[in-house]
Amino acid sequence: IRAALLVVLLVASGHFAGFTYVRPYLEVVPVLPIETISLVLLGYGIGGFFGNFAGGFMAERNLKAAVALAPLLIAVSALVLLTLGASPVTAAIAVAAWGFAFGAVPVGLQTWLVRAAPDEAESAGGLMVATFQVAIALGAVFGGLLVDHAGVASAFAYCGIATLLAALVAVLMGPKRAG
Repeated sequence: IRAALLVVLLVASGHFAGFTYVRPYLEVVPVLPIETISLVLLGYGIGGFFGNFAGGFMAERNLKAAVALAPLLIAVSALVLLTLGASPVTAAIAVAAWGFAFGAVPVGLQTWLVRAAPDEAESAGGLMVATFQVAIALGAVFGGLLVDHAGVASAFAYCGIATLLAALVAVLMGPKRAG
């Protein structure tokens, strides 16, 4: 359970540190007009919708992969935005992929926690929600501090590092059963 909560903390803090600043990033780096940014964010939402289904599909078949691949895809998306984000098409694809990955995150993590503590599923779920809420606050505050002192790219860098660490924790300490 501790490993799952660590993954929650890393994924949610990384996500909210970076994603909070996607709009300003899209305005400055690929220099998208607000109408286009709205469409890119719609792509994020549509990606999240389908990511939720994909997360469930994967969790049924290989829980460890489901828990590790979602944060890994967020890390890759953040890296793509940092390195190739000046291209409007590349930035839009990376944001949609980020949405897809983040949509898959809760499904795998909830499944992991329920399987880790089947007799205490409600308590485990409560711990996950509490950890997620704390991570949202920490990520948003830390992301804001990074943006204020080092620019938007630093928040995306933290996002990439935190979610990559989450993927590593999931692989190394994740669910013992494959599916």
